[in-house]
Amino acid sequence: MSSSTVPATGAAAAMLLVGTSTAVSATIAGYPVLSGQALRYGLAAAILLAVVRRRRLPRAGLTPRDFLLLAALAATGLVGFNIFLVEATRYASPAMIGTVIGMIPVVLALVGPLTQRRRPAARTIGAAAVVTVGAAVAAGFGGGSPRGVLLSLGALAGEVAFSLIALPLLPKLGPLRVAAYPAAMSVPVLLAASVAIDGASALRLPTPTEAAAFGYLGALVTATAFFLWYDALRRLGADRAGLFAGLVPMGALLTTAVLGRGVVGPADVAGALVVAAGVVIGLRRPPRANGASRDGRLDRNPERANGLRELTANS
Repeated sequence: MSSSTVPATGAAAAMLLVGTSTAVSATIAGYPVLSGQALRYGLAAAILLAVVRRRRLPRAGLTPRDFLLLAALAATGLVGFNIFLVEATRYASPAMIGTVIGMIPVVLALVGPLTQRRRPAARTIGAAAVVTVGAAVAAGFGGGSPRGVLLSLGALAGEVAFSLIALPLLPKLGPLRVAAYPAAMSVPVLLAASVAIDGASALRLPTPTEAAAFGYLGALVTATAFFLWYDALRRLGADRAGLFAGLVPMGALLTTAVLGRGVVGPADVAGALVVAAGVVIGLRRPPRANGASRDGRLDRNPERANGLRELTANS
């Protein structure tokens, strides 16, 4: 099993789980949106923090910089994303929103390496473009006003921030804490925004059906998926992990078909195949040239390069 198999499987599972939220969210359409997100993130934070305590992880003191990054992650990747997404649905079709957000792999392939002072890999950029095309085919190109497109771009920016802001935090805090802390920090902000928008109705108790949906969204789509995603992000990098964001529409399609809320058509299948091809292309590493070291750089010491070739030939 290669070193990238486990994080790649985790990234795929995370994005498929996120995709299932579309069909499940249809069962809570009558509940105040932002209050529902607060319930979801509150449950996820409680689960993740309980796991942190049970595993007795060593203390990680937060510096002012860590706190600011966590607050920025909560404000953009959680609160901001949800507000932009909710507002976008007023001015654009779900297909248009899905197509815009489906650009995540391309953005992460370009920007992710730059944040780590690396040059974007041409193979990963090409694979990300293929994944984005597949996601667009699956989602379809829906209609929307210019305001809807701008709001969808805001949601895209929030989704990108969800990954990029986490990168400098992961080595110190680890995926469990990076998933838990922003989720907890977002709860009071979402509740305050919901009360400002929906008034007293924002605080009503969910029905049993709604509570079950929030339980699924909090435990699996948030706590589990966030941990898997951040673990993969730490081990694969933003550019390669970002390829799996194209699986979100696939998760939505599978759940829709299982719950009987729609029909999976030829375009859906074609999009899924294109996404799968893009992910495979992006995860394949190019063969090392003769004399190349394990990190892919050419060894400029001729004697060492010859030794590497002899060692390879004798192994």
